[in-house]
Amino acid sequence: MAVRQGTGPIARVAVLGALLALAGTHPSPAVAAPAEPESACVAGTGPYQRELEDHVGRPVDGVQSAADCYAVRAFQRANGVSPADGYPGVATYRTMLVVQARPDPNAAGDCPERDHRVTCIDLDRQLLWVQRGSRVVFPPVPIRTGRDYQETRTGWHDVYWRNKDHVSTLYGTRMPHAQFFDGGQALHGSPGSLYGTGGSAGCVNLTEPDAKRLWDLLTEGDAVYVWGVKPGTED
Repeated sequence: MAVRQGTGPIARVAVLGALLALAGTHPSPAVAAPAEPESACVAGTGPYQRELEDHVGRPVDGVQSAADCYAVRAFQRANGVSPADGYPGVATYRTMLVVQARPDPNAAGDCPERDHRVTCIDLDRQLLWVQRGSRVVFPPVPIRTGRDYQETRTGWHDVYWRNKDHVSTLYGTRMPHAQFFDGGQALHGSPGSLYGTGGSAGCVNLTEPDAKRLWDLLTEGDAVYVWGVKPGTED
């Protein structure tokens, strides 16, 4: 015998609940939020325009275009350069030298290969790395060496004294993770940017994180080899 569907309030509530439950099993597709628009790249021509144009694969004409700016900015973002504004300045250029050197920093053979660790200091490119034989055990990092008339001394040296929390007796400045290799010249961390001044007073300045990593690798007696000429100083 057929059962007649109820029409009272309880029945209507039951039907409404069933419809809501059914609707809940088929949610409406979410509407994606609109993507943030890419900000315009408006940086002008920089001092290392041609070098960066060549590196990022743009026509090398020495004049910043919008496409150049976007390409340089993409490079900056990929390599942690701040601000990433597309300007081909010194920090971006120095980062480019590090990137170019990574596959084989000693491709020119300027740093002698030995069966022990050698800390290689390339004044021309303002780079430091450590190698044992032909194997790089500390990849290239940017450095700041001595300014004109206070140049970092070239040739062979040895790490002869280390002081993790050194303060300069001449200048009163912090020299974290200092590793002295020739007189008062040392490998050490430098607070702030490496690119804000023309050079050190002869020491080899590294970023503080790089100086700590180098401290953890080296020990007294390790060899240091310095060659080349820092740009902007006399030979």
